[in-house]
This record gives sequence, C-alpha cells and structure tokens, in this order.
Amino acid sequence: MAGQQSQSIQTLLEAEKEAAKVVQQARQYRVQRLKDARSEAAKEIEEYKKTKEAEFKAFEASHTGNTQAVQAAIDRETEAKQQEIRAQYEANKDAVVKKLLDRVVLVKPELHRNLKKVGA
Repeated sequence: MAGQQSQSIQTLLEAEKEAAKVVQQARQYRVQRLKDARSEAAKEIEEYKKTKEAEFKAFEASHTGNTQAVQAAIDRETEAKQQEIRAQYEANKDAVVKKLLDRVVLVKPELHRNLKKVGA
C-alpha cells in the first residue's frame, strides 16, 4: 500500500509538473501573440500614416496654386477699394473743411437750454 501511495503521489507530481509546463507554454504563446499583434498594429499604423501624409501632400500641392490666385484677387480687390476711398476723399474734402470752418468761425451765442433765468 505504501508503495502504491508513493507511486500515486509520484504520478500526481509528474502530472502537476506536466500541467505547469503546459501552462508555462500557454503563457509564452500568449505573450508572443501579444508582441506579434503589437508589432503588426504598429506596422499598420505606420502604413496608414504614410498614406495619409501622401494624400495631404497631394492636396496641399493641388491647392497651392489656388492660394496664390486667391491672394492676387484679394490684393486687386483691396487696391480697388483703396482707390475708391481716395476718390471719395478727394471729392468731399473741400466740403468737409468748409463745414468745419463754418462751425468754428460762425458762432451763435445763446444760452444753454438747462440754464434757468434767476429772478424772473
């Protein structure tokens, strides 16, 4: 009996060692799969980043000419508005100066509307 128990215990210990090996292999396999998945994801991210960067460069190149054309149009429009303002200034400056001089030189002395007559 003692020999049979000893052999049973030995068999259980061997089975436990075998199970520990299987568990260790499963852990290593899982760790390796995680590493592989991370590296694969990093590669995919890098590829996606490269394609988006290329798309952006193409978009930027196609719109660079448009930016220059728009800037030239804005410059022309600004110059036209400045010319219009200068023309209005030249047309109205004499009338404005005359109105200012009339207000300064032709003063009508009169009492302020808030002033009340005292003693009346």
